[in-house]
Amino acid sequence: MSYPGYPPQGGGYPPQPGAYPPQPGAYPPQPGAYPPQAGGYPPQPSGYPPQSGGYPPQAGGYPPQAGGYPPQGGGYPQAPPQGSWGGGPTGGYPSIGLDSLSNPGYNAGMPGQNQGPGMGYPGQPGQPMPGYPRAPSPNPPMAGYGGAPAPNQPMAGYGGAPAPNQPVAGYGGAPAPMPAYGGGGGGGVMPVAPPVNRGFRGTIRDFPGADPLKDVEVLRKAMKGFGTDEQAIIDLLGSRSNKQRVPLLRTYKTAYGKDLIKDLHSELSGDFRKLVMATLKSPAEFDAYELNSAIKGAGTDEACLIEILSSRSNAEIKEINRIYKQEYKKSLEDAISGDTSGHFRRLLISLAQGNRDEREAVDISLAKQDAQSLYAAGENKLGTDESKFNAILCARSKPHLRAVFLQYQQMCGRDIEKSIGREMSGDLESGMLAVVKCIKNTPAYFAERLYKAMKGAGTKDKTLIRIMVSRSEVDMLDIRQEYVKNYGKSLYTDISGDTSGDYKKLLLKFCGGSD
Repeated sequence: MSYPGYPPQGGGYPPQPGAYPPQPGAYPPQPGAYPPQAGGYPPQPSGYPPQSGGYPPQAGGYPPQAGGYPPQGGGYPQAPPQGSWGGGPTGGYPSIGLDSLSNPGYNAGMPGQNQGPGMGYPGQPGQPMPGYPRAPSPNPPMAGYGGAPAPNQPMAGYGGAPAPNQPVAGYGGAPAPMPAYGGGGGGGVMPVAPPVNRGFRGTIRDFPGADPLKDVEVLRKAMKGFGTDEQAIIDLLGSRSNKQRVPLLRTYKTAYGKDLIKDLHSELSGDFRKLVMATLKSPAEFDAYELNSAIKGAGTDEACLIEILSSRSNAEIKEINRIYKQEYKKSLEDAISGDTSGHFRRLLISLAQGNRDEREAVDISLAKQDAQSLYAAGENKLGTDESKFNAILCARSKPHLRAVFLQYQQMCGRDIEKSIGREMSGDLESGMLAVVKCIKNTPAYFAERLYKAMKGAGTKDKTLIRIMVSRSEVDMLDIRQEYVKNYGKSLYTDISGDTSGDYKKLLLKFCGGSD
């Protein structure tokens, strides 16, 4: 359906070119593989013009949205020169006793952590702490490892132009495939490899030349009169990025004096209506809404709590906490505490702090120590010390934990996931496994969640909607690749066979194509 003065909709973007090649070896990727993340969606040159009714003029982009994730630094902090592999750590992790990590106040013992308020990252690599003087590095940086970007590079948020081909950062991206770690010598800090820019890995981009006034006119005409033009709604919402969709709520009210959400709610129904409602929330608002839905009422959707809290970055979790308190008048931690119990509650509360170490350097000697601690707390013990698992898996950095998992495999001949399955059960097992899977390979974790949502009788539509919307501008291309690799058929094919009607059409817009 087309309208005068408005370009016809093409039904979304064509499938993106193939994702990165299969990983050449065992996990984990080397540190520094994550591309820089920005806290919000980067602006496009052809943004919406300033609107009356409260829109401040923006330079070539949309106004900032309430509930969007705050911008993160546009690169990793400057890495200090690294010493030789055989020497002691130079600016890496000092050895931290797990007893202090298990203590509720363990953050005070995490070296280099930023203890001040705010949403920043933990301390930078190589920060000296009292009792941990910085060791001088006698050697220059190792050949073949580029330095980290300078700390004052422009941030890829709303205010500046994004770097070419940077992924949109509503949610944290997936790690790039890397060669496996070596066995490690006598310890030392593994140098940080330069970030790998894999380009945009989502399926929904900013629509060039989109105009919010024309967009709300399309939506108004689609709902006006007898019947509803669902295809016009699908074509529009399925070809606009989140930062282009969310401002339509205010523009619609400004233009027509009506509430877009209420009008859509009255015109649509079923899972299609739920999907449309999800597209009109910012990432943090949608996550907070899903967490509240998982907690309130009879029963708890533990899988939803685990999925969101184990896969989001520190900055994203902090913004979710802020929105949750603002919208639901209580803290997320209090809501979790009142609805869960035992070690599972401790795991969720730890994850909900958004306080994971985010340094990229890996201290191999500490990785071996943590692997030994996990073995001693599980496989090599009568019973299980769950607090040791909680302390290491919730506090250590992702690059460090990938090294820990490799050391664990080499030490006891068993994958950490197998050990968790042997030592734990129920929601705690599911939660710990989700943390490990997200650290190893985030797209593969979401591919598994989607497969299980559609497998067998019935469809877990809440899970399907949540993942398809939340990952469409982050790593949907990678999820599609993992899906076809692990399950032998494309995500597009399974969605087509498991859903129907307008609901299916809009889901396939977010999927972006077949593989």
